[in-house]
Amino acid sequence: MSSDAPPSDPAPGAAGGPDLAARLAAQVRAIPEKPGVYLFHNARGEVIYVGKAASLRSRVRSYFGAPHSLVGKTRRLSAAIAEIDYVTTNTAQEALHLEATLCKQHQPLYNVRLKDDKHYPYLKIDVDEPWPRVYITRSVQRDGGRYFGPYANAKSVRTTLDIVKKLFPWRSCTKTITGTDPRPCLDYYIRRCIAPCTSYCTPEEYRAVIDQVIHFLEGRTDLVLRDLRARMGAASDALQFEEAARIRDQIRAVEKVGESQVIASTRDAEIDVFGLAQDGNEAIVQVLFVRGTKMTGGDSFPLTGTSDETPAAVLSSFLKQFYSDAVATPRLVLTPEPPDDAALLQDWLRAKRGAAVEVRAPVRGEKRRLVAMAADNARESLQMQRVKWMADQGNTRAALAELEEALSLPRPPERIECYDISNIQGTNSVASMVVFRDGQQASKEYRRFQIKRVQGANDFASMAEVLERRFKRLARQRREAREAADGEEAASVAADEPAPEEAERPREGWEALPDLVIVDGGRGQLSAAHDVMRNLGMDDVPLAGLAKRNEELFVVDSKEPIRLDRRSQGLYLVQRVRDEAHRFAITYHRNLRAKQGMRSALDLVPGIGPKRRQALLKRFGGVQAIRDASLEELAAAPGMTQRAAAAVKEHL
Repeated sequence: MSSDAPPSDPAPGAAGGPDLAARLAAQVRAIPEKPGVYLFHNARGEVIYVGKAASLRSRVRSYFGAPHSLVGKTRRLSAAIAEIDYVTTNTAQEALHLEATLCKQHQPLYNVRLKDDKHYPYLKIDVDEPWPRVYITRSVQRDGGRYFGPYANAKSVRTTLDIVKKLFPWRSCTKTITGTDPRPCLDYYIRRCIAPCTSYCTPEEYRAVIDQVIHFLEGRTDLVLRDLRARMGAASDALQFEEAARIRDQIRAVEKVGESQVIASTRDAEIDVFGLAQDGNEAIVQVLFVRGTKMTGGDSFPLTGTSDETPAAVLSSFLKQFYSDAVATPRLVLTPEPPDDAALLQDWLRAKRGAAVEVRAPVRGEKRRLVAMAADNARESLQMQRVKWMADQGNTRAALAELEEALSLPRPPERIECYDISNIQGTNSVASMVVFRDGQQASKEYRRFQIKRVQGANDFASMAEVLERRFKRLARQRREAREAADGEEAASVAADEPAPEEAERPREGWEALPDLVIVDGGRGQLSAAHDVMRNLGMDDVPLAGLAKRNEELFVVDSKEPIRLDRRSQGLYLVQRVRDEAHRFAITYHRNLRAKQGMRSALDLVPGIGPKRRQALLKRFGGVQAIRDASLEELAAAPGMTQRAAAAVKEHL
């Protein structure tokens, strides 16, 4: 993967010169060796990172080592720090909770964070009121009410509320209940309310309905059904057949909903199951709730800021934010792998629950299958999120218009090409080219390149080679077309005829000219790309470099980077383009490494091609047996000669 800056990354604080570096060093020395939370600010005063530590000074000092000792995201973060704040706490558990709270409050750029910076919705029941209702709230308070959630979005919570309303006849009105209304509303006649407003039910009967709602939302449908069957039997015995029929219909409805719930466990359980799908700067965490023996629900939560983060770090950050405001903590939390700070998380959750809580990453059996199911759901949700965004023509039009304005393009970029380099310590260096047309992936036009002329890890030279190979033929065709057009124009002038019309430019294929070329990286990658395009006479093609450091865009004619709004459609599009180029390059690189790892020693023997190699392996069974064979035995193999056999003995 290409780096985001020239080879000599600045030391932390270097962007502000020696004065800033000295001031930051003094701040670090003043930080106590106590547990707590630290906050890093950038030059504009924005909180860009929130972290916790058992020892604040030691942890903060680790960000200010030699740049080459820091990796990826940490190096970019440390170079952007302009101010340090901290808050001490009594315990590491308190620090963990405060970190989650501050992440939600500030939405720091370098933290893994829930994508929406609002509070997630819950269902609430005011059980202390005489006639409770079920309604949606985004504020969780210690007021004696029962809360259920969180849900990922308003659609999820409204769907659950609709189901509960159809199954149980609680009141949805906000009027003051006196029991003296002359007649009930329509809800009574369609069996959606038992009309406490007209005293058609007693407080005890209404409370029984609310208890059923609570049991249902807790996943205890067996208790709901047992109570309903008892009431149906009592109504039938009392010859109240209409009431018995109404309850019978309710039982069937609850059973139908229960049938759609997957059997998740052979024994009663109380489990939250988490699955993770991660790609570039975005991720989806899927949560499945198992109560009793059934899966009672689930939801998917989008995250951002996950670039260069391990799955363990992403899971840890999410769990802290998810449970910081959660109203219920299960006995068992299942994750695809142990999250960072698993022991501390477990102690914190135990303190919240007031009873034992286990955080576990199962490796086999029933619980492992649950985690795999959650992971599959997370991958589908991530893919669906992309499809929905790409399918929204309003989003893509807005994104292309933003890029046109921000990059001063002559028109909205109909065709965008993005290039990325991938290698490990200079080996198997490859590049990818991905194409987006009208904001949509044009996967048939993707191209892969093996770097041929560059030795070692030199992303700038590799980028130059790839762009030269991509545009060399197109540049030649443009020159030839201009020369031909100039000749035709001269002939037209001599004959006093109108000049020939310019041919419509191709929209697809290798001949298509992009409206915008994006290279993955910062100023260095952009300069290398511009030099090549200028030498080819293609410097009229707009160029931009997208650096992961602060997600900044660099263009040729501006010394200052272009910073799109973090929530803008334009930034989301270029991130998608860059992440797709990175994914395509990494996949190709891994495939090459895998093929190289499977190469036989016979591949290195001159004169031994695929047919002879196959014949030798079929005759002797393996490379070791070929080594042990005599020269005459090798020469006797099908297709072999004395000379080829001698080459095999020499090189093996």
